Amino acid sequence: MVVFIIRRVLVMIPVLIGATILSFLLVDLTNDPVQQQVFEIQQSTGEPVPQSTVDALEANLYYDRSIPERYWLWLTGIGDTNGDIGLLQGKWGPSIEGSATDIGQEITDRFAVTLRLVLFATIASIGLAILTGVISAVKQYSKLDYTLTFIGFLALAMPIFWLASLLKEAAVQTNDALGTNLFKTYGSGTTGFKGNGWELFVDALPYLIVPTIALMLGGYAAMSRYQRASMLEVMNSDYVRLARAKGVRNRTVMRRHALRTALIPVATFAPLGLATAMGGAIVTESIFGWRGLGAYSLKAIQDGDSFAVMAYLLISGVVVLTGILVSDLLYGVLDPRIRYE
Repeated sequence: MVVFIIRRVLVMIPVLIGATILSFLLVDLTNDPVQQQVFEIQQSTGEPVPQSTVDALEANLYYDRSIPERYWLWLTGIGDTNGDIGLLQGKWGPSIEGSATDIGQEITDRFAVTLRLVLFATIASIGLAILTGVISAVKQYSKLDYTLTFIGFLALAMPIFWLASLLKEAAVQTNDALGTNLFKTYGSGTTGFKGNGWELFVDALPYLIVPTIALMLGGYAAMSRYQRASMLEVMNSDYVRLARAKGVRNRTVMRRHALRTALIPVATFAPLGLATAMGGAIVTESIFGWRGLGAYSLKAIQDGDSFAVMAYLLISGVVVLTGILVSDLLYGVLDPRIRYE
């Protein structure tokens, strides 16, 4: 197992390097923070920006270098003159907001908030997808199957921003009707609250319910269809029919023989669900007022803060790669034919 993990991590290194190149090029070729700042200065002063100011902006953001030089600086920090860039040195690059904003510190503070939401939503969506997919397969072409299929397609068709806004309004209306503040619809926790891990979890739970449901529904719908199709295929396989012919109870056949094998496609799909949740967190956090990585990246995109956007893309890639590694490990648990040696 250890050898397998090491081998998979080594394989991911070139993939991660490719992710840094792609993240850098996608942002660098589509955004020019220097020109955006020059435009904002002109709008505020009403006068042309001196060339000396433009040169200073380019030097601070390393836009006085070529694209290959900027990438090398961003990755290694070798050749840096300002002391604020180099991923391998733990420096994410300068922010257009100036030295007062440390991108690395912002990411550290906000990542835990986003990870909490994304993990809860992903786990909930996988659990719900497995449950509804299995029920739909076992009750194929029944009213329950059609109902679950309709709900799944409806959730799949609803845009995340509309669904999140709808659930937020429903939570507000429910609170008003009950005369309580059961569902928290703004923020990720009580402002200024301090406590240990469990106390922080209990405090954050009311704030987590509605955003998790909003982020979960979009992800579960697609996975439930995969689970249903996989379960139907396994139920018609020879070894399941043999188990039934031997007189094994149907419930035992479903739980011990069919379900375990049918979970493999869902394990494959899970990292994609994690990536979808990371993308959906951008909208969800903005709607519910979470101070997480998604809301930070959205603001960075709006402001044209290149290095902050690159950081978000790279972190999303690392999260997805980690999910893929976990998925590979689950294969061996679900399918005894797979060995790690």
